[in-house]
Amino acid sequence: MAIPNKQETNTPLYKQELKRSLTFWDLLIYGLVFMVPIAPFGIYGAVAQGSNGMVALAYLIGMIGMIFTALSYARMSEAFPIAGSVYSYAQRGINESAGFIAGWLILLDYIFVPALLYLVSAAALNDIVPEIPLLFWLVIFIGINTVINVLGIEFTAKANKIIVVLELIVLAIFVAVGVAAIIQGVNGAEFTFKPIYDAENFSMGMVMGAVSIAVLSFLGFDAISTLAEESKGGSKAVGKAIIFSLIVVGILFIIQTWVAALIWPDYTTFENADVAFYQIAEIAGGAWLKWLTILATALAWGIADALVAQAAISRILYSMARDRKLPKYLSKIHPKFQTPYTSTIVVAIISLIVTAFFASRIGALASVVNFGALSAFLFLHVSVVVYFLKKQKSKQYFKHLVLPVIGFLIIGYVWINLDPLSKQLGFIWLGIGIIYLVFLKVFKKDTSLDVD
Repeated sequence: MAIPNKQETNTPLYKQELKRSLTFWDLLIYGLVFMVPIAPFGIYGAVAQGSNGMVALAYLIGMIGMIFTALSYARMSEAFPIAGSVYSYAQRGINESAGFIAGWLILLDYIFVPALLYLVSAAALNDIVPEIPLLFWLVIFIGINTVINVLGIEFTAKANKIIVVLELIVLAIFVAVGVAAIIQGVNGAEFTFKPIYDAENFSMGMVMGAVSIAVLSFLGFDAISTLAEESKGGSKAVGKAIIFSLIVVGILFIIQTWVAALIWPDYTTFENADVAFYQIAEIAGGAWLKWLTILATALAWGIADALVAQAAISRILYSMARDRKLPKYLSKIHPKFQTPYTSTIVVAIISLIVTAFFASRIGALASVVNFGALSAFLFLHVSVVVYFLKKQKSKQYFKHLVLPVIGFLIIGYVWINLDPLSKQLGFIWLGIGIIYLVFLKVFKKDTSLDVD
């Protein structure tokens, strides 16, 4: 099944099966919802302690590093405006085997992300209402999101707009109340630049260790590329949405963590780092703000973020199945809604199984997510260099060599600072993928794709 490059034939890479209905603003909002504007609420304590209080700096560095990766996504999404994200880009930018490994690694991120989000949200609500079992919340979250995603990407987009507005309202309330508390000197708060740079406690290795945690909040901007075949804004719309969503959410992360750090300056005295942000909210505004931020986090992660995460992974599975790298069943399109409904349902089933298995090991589940995403990003940067310089003979060295190399080095440095558990579990997953690739090469030679 030979698949020509679009640049060489001026013809589509695939038959258009998914419905093109998404505007630039739909894509931008999709990215914002996936990254969750209030994502730092849930991991603030860990980032603050890991960065010696320079939590805003950790998010600033994370944003800058991810911008280079976003630029590489923009380059490849313009060259190949198809579903599949880094799987498709590495496949066509480097070769088929590299594409499979990149896709396999990003699966580790996308498959586990919905399960992680469901589990964290269900656990939060279970803590508020312990009489209702954890499994009940999991089934509710997974069921709602599966129905929305099967009904169509337009329906998902409409839900995204409502959700992101509610998140921004909660964030605005926290920032407003927090600034008022700082002005009043609540808990000894006063304005300082220490959350962005504290010379006495600064260490690049220490900060980058915190960045490896903070970067979890940025994962999701890349998922916009999975909607390339459903965008009606042209090939450049996807790249623009990726970059703009990353910058917007990065600024929001820096603002909210800076305010939080000023209200509770001594990061060593958190009663429980896992709920540190909610303690800060309570100091700033009282119990009502604490419960508002907890509820917002639960709903944002369990419905909003998990909704778009499920949409993204279903399209990765659809793309790989369409290329016969996964069971053909996963590439089926709903005749009415024009969505990859079989892969969406499979993701729901996997999420339920994974959440049941990791119910008491959220940390272990979270640790594998960054490994998959960051490893796939490394393949992405290599894809830009190989495709444009080697295959397309580009002379734009700054755009197609310097920028992706900088992105590779930054992501590589963050990758090195990942915790040992994530690397252990990640390499196990990678090993399974390599074995499966060998199986495909040896026993299913007729499924190979000519994409050079």
